[in-house]
Amino acid sequence: MALHDSVRRHHWARVREEKTMHMKRMALILALVGATAGCASDSDTRDTQRRTATGTVIGAAGGALIGSGSGKHWTGAAIGAAAGAASGYLYDRHKKKKED
Repeated sequence: MALHDSVRRHHWARVREEKTMHMKRMALILALVGATAGCASDSDTRDTQRRTATGTVIGAAGGALIGSGSGKHWTGAAIGAAAGAASGYLYDRHKKKKED
């Protein structure tokens, strides 16, 4: 029994360590995406990039959280990032139509 319990504890410790590493990688990717949001030259393009990047970051974070429930946080993050980018872009188009 003791050996079985030891193997089980080691397994779950490894699973927690892997999840921690995945979340650190996700945080780094999200930080890099967010940091590049303001790199455009004119304000119109900068607004579009900022809104799209913000949508991407929010979508990726939400997707990762939802996907982590089934162990598919990277898949969830990718789907969430795509949906968030599209939403951010569409929001930007909507705001620009209102301004005109």
